[in-house]
Amino acid sequence: MSAVLDAAHFHDENAAYAYLEARIWPNGPVCPHCGGVDRIGKLGGKSTRIGVYKCYQCRKPFRATVGTVFEASHIPLRLWLQAVHLMASSKKGISSNQLHRVLGVTLKSAWFMSHRIRAAMQVLGMPMMGGGDGGAVEIDETYIGRKEGVPKSRGSAHKNTVLTLVERGGSARSYHVDSTSLADIMPIINANIKRDSAIMTDEASWYRGLGATFHSHGAVNHSAYEWTRGEISTNAVEGFYSIFKRGMKGVYQHCAEKHLHRYLAEFDFRYSNRVRLGIDDVARADRALQGIVGKRLTYRQTGH
Repeated sequence: MSAVLDAAHFHDENAAYAYLEARIWPNGPVCPHCGGVDRIGKLGGKSTRIGVYKCYQCRKPFRATVGTVFEASHIPLRLWLQAVHLMASSKKGISSNQLHRVLGVTLKSAWFMSHRIRAAMQVLGMPMMGGGDGGAVEIDETYIGRKEGVPKSRGSAHKNTVLTLVERGGSARSYHVDSTSLADIMPIINANIKRDSAIMTDEASWYRGLGATFHSHGAVNHSAYEWTRGEISTNAVEGFYSIFKRGMKGVYQHCAEKHLHRYLAEFDFRYSNRVRLGIDDVARADRALQGIVGKRLTYRQTGH
């Protein structure tokens, strides 16, 4: 393990709860049942579970894990924090088999833990990308895996289609779409990118006409071996895909179509919180913890 994993909250359950509480309750405990912040006391005694509070407004006990992706888990919180750190700091991801070996939990538990953490990494309600009278947003698509119930064929007809938007010097957002038709991709593009943005794509026909909607649209012709023309390129989004595909093929190896959106959230999260933006492994894991609240995910919901 790295020196970072020598920290107390990775090995001591009391320290683990104190660490989590400081991040999801920066202003003190909040009752997840009634939302109360007053008349809350911490329970003690040898028979009391670690980290239990009682709200004397609704008279219900709770811990920091209630209402989060960690709720109702029998796995110690310190192992959850280790798993979050490992997933947040592994550039191309970490397999369930590796989590199983490192944490000492069952393979089934490691698989479920990783999906819960991916749910925490999914950022909701993000601000629009680009803007500023020409802020650049690159758009591209790729194909991965295999669609359920579709026989293998030549080309990409049997593969899952992923659309990714990358703001230069900023975040990435990826979506599993049915196809590259305008009906499938334009609602996503319009909902995520400011109108005063400069759009960069390749020469694919479905991107034609974006210049009428946005500040400008530049396209490079990959079929003619053109990768950059002045400020116009899709190098950032291609770089994102190189990490994504190496992780999916080299680390995860197989991803069912129904789980693809969670893997996309994981790779988007790490890219959007990368070192180049001043976010190190510890800060990235803390940001993942900020996303655990209100995202319960049961084993049945995973459809495993």
